[in-house]
Amino acid sequence: MAAISRSRRPLALAAAVAVALGAGALAVTSASAAEAPLKDYELTWGIKQSYRSYVTGMAAGSFTPAGGATQAADNGAFTFVRGSGTYDSDTHAVRLGFEGGLTIASKLHGFELTLSDVKFDSGAAEITADVTSGGSTRDDVPLADVTVTRTMTGMETKLTEEAATVLGSASYAGAAGDPLTVVQKTSPTQSPSPTASPSSSTSPKPTTSTSPKPTASTSSTASPSASQPASPSASASETGAATKGDIADGTLGWGVKQSFRTYVVDGPAQGRITASGGATQASGNGVFTFGGADGSYDTDAGTLTAAFKGAVNFKGHEANGTYGLDLTLSGLAVELDGGTGELTADVESLGKASDDVVLAKLTAATSDLKAEDDVLTLDDVTAELTKAGAQAFGGFYTEGTVLDPVDLSVALSDDAQLPDGDGDSGNGSGTDSGTGGTGTTSGTAGGTGTTGSTTGGVTGALASTGSDVPAGALGAAAAVTVAAGAGVVIAVRRRRQA
Repeated sequence: MAAISRSRRPLALAAAVAVALGAGALAVTSASAAEAPLKDYELTWGIKQSYRSYVTGMAAGSFTPAGGATQAADNGAFTFVRGSGTYDSDTHAVRLGFEGGLTIASKLHGFELTLSDVKFDSGAAEITADVTSGGSTRDDVPLADVTVTRTMTGMETKLTEEAATVLGSASYAGAAGDPLTVVQKTSPTQSPSPTASPSSSTSPKPTTSTSPKPTASTSSTASPSASQPASPSASASETGAATKGDIADGTLGWGVKQSFRTYVVDGPAQGRITASGGATQASGNGVFTFGGADGSYDTDAGTLTAAFKGAVNFKGHEANGTYGLDLTLSGLAVELDGGTGELTADVESLGKASDDVVLAKLTAATSDLKAEDDVLTLDDVTAELTKAGAQAFGGFYTEGTVLDPVDLSVALSDDAQLPDGDGDSGNGSGTDSGTGGTGTTSGTAGGTGTTGSTTGGVTGALASTGSDVPAGALGAAAAVTVAAGAGVVIAVRRRRQA
């Protein structure tokens, strides 16, 4: 098996791997002074957990192992079998090739590829495979760099640029892949167990995380101090603001999920995002702002209900004028009681609509509602995806996934100035991130920025905000039920102010 010309790890680490293989691998005959045969090995690797979720969720696709390869239950990792190869006593490199293939396909998103002849080379510290797609095959494509350890179990992997091309998204290049394990299924009689090798504690300990998890900002520096009394602030009293009543105006800032925005505009969807009806999007494929709030508040009780105008549409995976992804979020609403609550939205995905879907659980940094200059402000409210929200995303995200954080500003009087200085933020015009985002992706989905599901006016159109693939709180949880157009079957509640 030919060695792959990529950067090599230090020989000391390769030697440690050789120790783990045991004495049997070192029993080299005089006829083969440098190599000893290896056999009966298995390689287990899941590529990347979020990629598997995308294939079986949003893409409504499948993984089909063949030739002895298998996949673990619940859309788990893949195992390739009957690995054989050599141990090189000069370079201390282990080179193994495995049997079994894996076909990855999605009719909805229009791709099919097969991985076969999977190889592991500890000297080159990489995984390669033959990749068949579009009727042609590329041999020994490097899929991941490997942090080799003496036990060869749970080894960290990093996806290559070639892997990003194979998987269909430049965002995968350099991303952490699933951990890799290479073990001998049938232990040789002369070899000790790899886990019994000496000084294993000196090897770098691999992490078991399959992909970096985005973290939500929970900073409370911009939020009212919890050390202050729960009564209305002095500024509110001086201006004569009541402790409860109706909201005059307000804005909600929320990005759904940064990784989802990237997926839609710069990733495999090659699509666009359109904000309309009073919602806007920050430049550079940034977060969304919804305005024109109405609702009620009670600072003594610590309760707030607010509904916002505006809609956001996510569109991508275009083929002959038909979109595999067409999601709209509208009618976003927030309800808080004692610092916790819910974010709901009307969701339309591929023509199927659900009202008042509870997308996220909200947790503010403080349970107190304090007004300053007749404005209530809550920043960095943590949003976690609910079970209903996860179903809305077609299983692309799991329940409890942290979405982008939510920022709330609510005016308690007509003359109160919201943080942006515009007391009537609900009248802003919509923007299309297809023009403000990355130039290589704008307009690739085809069509105009306002086509699709937003018909019959803003409030009639079911607008949505998405996340994914994606790092904070889900303020207006987005639902992505794109799996073959299946509707969202979830419990919904209407929490609007009459």
